[in-house]
Amino acid sequence: MLKKLCVLAVLVGLTSVTPVISAAAPPSPTSVQDKDDHRKKGEQHPHIRAAIHELQEAKHELETAAHDFGGHRVEAIEAIDNAIKQLKQALEYDKK
Repeated sequence: MLKKLCVLAVLVGLTSVTPVISAAAPPSPTSVQDKDDHRKKGEQHPHIRAAIHELQEAKHELETAAHDFGGHRVEAIEAIDNAIKQLKQALEYDKK
């Protein structure tokens, strides 16, 4: 019985996530164009800049999360801050 309830809970969870996934907007053509423009303008490290952006978004998600995840959220935010700092230092180092 417990196994059936677990399976049912997973199925209900998947069906509730599906509309969110399908509702996500496809990447806009301008965002692809912007990335190409950066490369044309001599952008040396588009992946590092993209990683910084993704880390900033992840940090925002963690900061606005409803749970603290047993204290792990704070450590994760600190790790993200450190990663962003390191990536920015890498970009600065490359300018020398």
